[in-house]
Amino acid sequence: MTPFARECVSFVLMAATATSTEDPKPRLTKARLRRSMRIFDYVWRYRWLFLLSFVILTVSSLVFLTILQLPGEAINVYQGKGKFGLTIDEIFTILAVLIVAQAPLSFLRVRIQAIVSERSMASLRKDLFAKILRLNIPFFERSRVGEITSRITNDITQIQGIFALTLTEFARQIIILIGAIIYILITMYKLALVSLLVFPAVVVAAMFFGKYLRRMTKERQEKLAQSNVIVEETLQSISTVKAYTNEDFELERYGRSIDETVDISIRTANVRGLFSAFIVTVMFGSLFYIIYRAILLVQAGDLPVGDLFSFVIFTAMIGGTIASLGNFYTEIVAGLGASDRVIDILDSEEFEAAGAKETVGGGAQEIRPFAGAIRYDNVAFAYPTRPDITVLRGIDLYAAPGEKIALVGASGSGKSTIVKLLLRFYSVQGGHITVDGQDIDDFDLETYRDSLALVPQEVLLFGGTIRENITYGKLNATEEEIREAARQANALDFIDGFPEGLDTLVGDRGIQLSGGQRQRVAIARAILKDPKILLLDEATSSLDAESERVVQGALDNLMEGRTSIIIAHRLATIRDVDRIYVIENGSIVESGTHAELSTRPHGAYSALARLQFDLAE
Repeated sequence: MTPFARECVSFVLMAATATSTEDPKPRLTKARLRRSMRIFDYVWRYRWLFLLSFVILTVSSLVFLTILQLPGEAINVYQGKGKFGLTIDEIFTILAVLIVAQAPLSFLRVRIQAIVSERSMASLRKDLFAKILRLNIPFFERSRVGEITSRITNDITQIQGIFALTLTEFARQIIILIGAIIYILITMYKLALVSLLVFPAVVVAAMFFGKYLRRMTKERQEKLAQSNVIVEETLQSISTVKAYTNEDFELERYGRSIDETVDISIRTANVRGLFSAFIVTVMFGSLFYIIYRAILLVQAGDLPVGDLFSFVIFTAMIGGTIASLGNFYTEIVAGLGASDRVIDILDSEEFEAAGAKETVGGGAQEIRPFAGAIRYDNVAFAYPTRPDITVLRGIDLYAAPGEKIALVGASGSGKSTIVKLLLRFYSVQGGHITVDGQDIDDFDLETYRDSLALVPQEVLLFGGTIRENITYGKLNATEEEIREAARQANALDFIDGFPEGLDTLVGDRGIQLSGGQRQRVAIARAILKDPKILLLDEATSSLDAESERVVQGALDNLMEGRTSIIIAHRLATIRDVDRIYVIENGSIVESGTHAELSTRPHGAYSALARLQFDLAE
């Protein structure tokens, strides 16, 4: 078999098994290509540079084909059978000029393609991240952070590789392939036809073996993935494994999985071996027959030696080109899968409702300061991911401007959901939530949330400095405002105790700070934001007694003059609030002050209070 036929087989086999090592990739269909044109729109912004790169690519490919043909012509001239009336010196002069001309063409093509791909994919990354930031909370609940991150990193990197290298190289190989086939068919069609006659039989065999190999290799990858899951689970729970002395059990479990992988791999190797034996037999048989035909043609004077030399070069080039087309085809199909995942996000309609913007005479937006009166009127809610489970039913509560209200109840009763609805993370399915008498959905979302601040139970700081984390509440804050916010949050003492002060790095998610310090940084951030409505989600429940005392003092400063909704498990921290709502199974079962609720002998709050205070004593 000639290199041409052998590499054709490689192409077909690679194309047939292209989905074997990963998840199934999409087929190259017209519908998928049309959908992927959304990504091409970003490249088309630089259309003239993009088209120029393809013009240079075409010229460069044709020059390359000419270079390949010249050595064979030189041999023909040496034997006195030259076709173009050139001398050997002239041929090699032309060859040198063409080789030198290739250098600037290659440089310009690579540079232009880099400019187009980098700038277009930078725009795509920005648009994708902007869209992700505006998606609603249910989207993030259904999607893993790793998957979303992969869209903006791995998928776009894969798409960028298509436009930066794969697409142009694919076109270049197509030009070379077509040019080389036309050349050998015109100049030495007898040998070319013999080579092409072998191709169909090998392709059919490759398709048969390739389909079987794809199934087996995919099965091997699935088994190997299961083995990796065992390793990951074991290492993540290594303390549990050691505590229960189950090292041998995990080793045996992993060993069984690996043995199954080995068994599948050996069976796959058997099929590959049979296919290789078939290829070798056909290849050598065809190769010797081609040599035999070539000797006869040269002996009869029908084929100059120089043309035979060119035939060997061009068939080798054709074979290498077809082999590379297999790889490029696989990369393009994989890129289509990546573009699909990116477009799925770009086309997602799960964005947050922005609400209505208030304008004066159709002009600029008028931002009216909130007084902070909050009312829930017969609110009902079920999470979009669990629509059959009603989380809240008939919720009625009120907080006057500047009042402090507390939500208490068992875990899962719906306390945090009430706060999430006020933040407009979700839309209510029944009833209304109003602020200052206006439905919260009627406010512009950005303006509305600017008037709220949340201090969660688990504070995850950004991995920069303390200053950057505090100013997240007000990006243009002055040094005096930052220090004052830190002082009110009882955080200034420990901040000034660090050598770098406000410029101290907090580490990944704030790991360099203690729990109490992270809470006080979060409180300083909320103070700097100066919200009218404050939401505290069990802000002290995970702290020790001393940290809780300091943080509670900071919270008292923060709540001063603001409407506050406090979710609390420790009832001692809410004795002085204006009103307490007791939540059970998504409904309010009691409301009143601490003194009022504590005197009810059979009330839900008094039962919780007796349990907690008795335990504390």
